[in-house]
Amino acid sequence: MSGLLRSRPATTQAMLAAFSDAATLRHALAFEAELARAEAAEGLIGPESAEAIAALCARIVIDPAALAEETTLAGTLAIPLVARLRAALPKAAAAVLHKGATSQDVADSVLACQIRAASALLDSDLARTATALAALAQRHAATPAIGRTLLQDALPIGLGLRLAQWQAGIVEAAERLRHEVETGATLQFGGAAGSRAGLDGKGAAVSARLAAALDLPDAPPWHARRGGIAGIAAALAIAIGALGKMARDVSLLAQNGIGEAREPAIPGRGGSSAMAHKRNPTGCQIALSAALRAPGLVAGILAGLPAEQERGLGGWQAEGPALAELFLLAGGAAEAMATVAEGLEIDEAAIARNLAAAGLGSDIGESPALVAALLARQD
Repeated sequence: MSGLLRSRPATTQAMLAAFSDAATLRHALAFEAELARAEAAEGLIGPESAEAIAALCARIVIDPAALAEETTLAGTLAIPLVARLRAALPKAAAAVLHKGATSQDVADSVLACQIRAASALLDSDLARTATALAALAQRHAATPAIGRTLLQDALPIGLGLRLAQWQAGIVEAAERLRHEVETGATLQFGGAAGSRAGLDGKGAAVSARLAAALDLPDAPPWHARRGGIAGIAAALAIAIGALGKMARDVSLLAQNGIGEAREPAIPGRGGSSAMAHKRNPTGCQIALSAALRAPGLVAGILAGLPAEQERGLGGWQAEGPALAELFLLAGGAAEAMATVAEGLEIDEAAIARNLAAAGLGSDIGESPALVAALLARQD
């Protein structure tokens, strides 16, 4: 059962692929292959054994469904995976497979690889949204529009100021996420209790080689120190919230009684099964739904921070599924709002009509200067 009918409407194909079973297995097999090569380079295992391990990892075909059933009993993916590899290797290579590593090393390093791939996808759509909003904000910096506070008419503002505030929130969130990913998605290699035992004092050298091969930053073991993962989760939720802020405002502006802005018209999008006249803001719906779900997922990850001693029970095991879902939600929200931003329809006649009806004049204060200041912060 794929679950695509539930998952695909909330995310993108590319983000689903980043967290797919195929991607998880690919990263796990790469970990074992590159670990063997790194240990051979440091003289810890024979080169023939390392190449046998790497060759098997490159060609082995594993049924994810069968492995998932075995993982249910074992408690972690690495245990049945390593058992399968050992069963298919010559005796000498089987004896040194996974040397000095533990199951959590595999799980955390796989997650770090997936985080980096997923964050690159997300960053691209956040940049699309920010670029489109910046252009709109500049174009409408001096367009008088009614400002609204507590859902009531307030004083006039430049329409571009509202757009520039959306843009600034998204840019700031993207910067925060990039920082958290850079510092938190690193190689995990500590061994059974985090001391890199059994590596003849060459654990640091092996770790450096393994990190380089997997294109991950090297780092001391962080198996019971989960702040990096929590930081990434929180940054994802903030990015989703920034997209949700834009979505909330666009959906309010698109109401029939206001009509100042609306999503672009896309065939098959925004219709109603019962009311042919409707043009629903379904891009905003994706982002707002993500914003409702994200806080609970982050809360679960934060709850696992007090890990028990050298390896926690239940806490870090809860992180992978929650973090994957956060990325799926963020990816769907970012792609949806990038599409909205790039095609946002602004009805200047409706804006002028609503402003005139409010009878509050047209003094927009320093809106153009504030727009310029907000956009300049990102140059």
